[in-house]
Amino acid sequence: MSRVDLSNVATELQNPRTAELDAMSTLHLVTAMNDEDRGVAEAVRQQLPRLAEAIDAIAARMHKGGRLIYCGAGTSGRLGVLDAAECVPTFSARPEQVIGLIAGGPGAMLRAIEGAEDDASLAPRELQHLELNNKDVVVGITASGRTPYVVGALQYARSAGALALAVVCSPGPVADAAELTIALHTGPEVLTGSTRLKAGTATKMVLNMLSTGAFVRLNKVYGNLMVDLQATNQKLKARSVRIVAEATGVAAEAAAALLAACDGEVKVAIIAQQKRVEAAVARTLLFTHDGSVRAALAAP
Repeated sequence: MSRVDLSNVATELQNPRTAELDAMSTLHLVTAMNDEDRGVAEAVRQQLPRLAEAIDAIAARMHKGGRLIYCGAGTSGRLGVLDAAECVPTFSARPEQVIGLIAGGPGAMLRAIEGAEDDASLAPRELQHLELNNKDVVVGITASGRTPYVVGALQYARSAGALALAVVCSPGPVADAAELTIALHTGPEVLTGSTRLKAGTATKMVLNMLSTGAFVRLNKVYGNLMVDLQATNQKLKARSVRIVAEATGVAAEAAAALLAACDGEVKVAIIAQQKRVEAAVARTLLFTHDGSVRAALAAP
């Protein structure tokens, strides 16, 4: 088995500022971690133009029926799966619309699957099973920038005509395989090589932006209100009432009655109230304006 050279991987280097981590007081330790985390947001800020480009590209493909598919191993894979799962209740995304693939399969969410990330053939098989096509976007996530599982995913994505994006914290073959790369220069970790720390935090911030930005562009948001949420529990039902109340200016009781008359659909309830129309008319307005509450409200 060939030896992997990590000497040039930024996230594997030793951080001189935390070289005495084990000798620090607990307060000093957490202060050092907090100091290191201060640079994470700036690392993301440096990539905002690329993030905006990626969001517009994702939204354009999803508008045509394409999917957003995250691929990663270990922490990177878990973050992708987490973001995909959250899109369903937040934006009423279909479960197959945003997908998270992790090297080793679902079991790897809870326990490391030995050697899975080193198999470049795994992701192509999974993407082939998903019938990947030219409407889709594949986002390869890896702190090291070299994970074979992710390289294989992006290479297959390009061969299938899908858009291949990369989110990395170190240059390498993953960035080389992508059409667009978001490079997060978070530097050496507090705990050498533990990329669940700064690299993981930066990655989570980026995935938040990618999915949220794409669904904003897909008219799943009105103002900063979550108007396409799925009210699957009491908290979310209460949030739906509050959203309708905030968007229309009516009292909570009236908002609840509006929602009941509109089958719990927040967007429809807002339009029905503001345009003084029945739910059926509000739905038609929404449909003819591509799901945009703002555009439907502006319509004559």
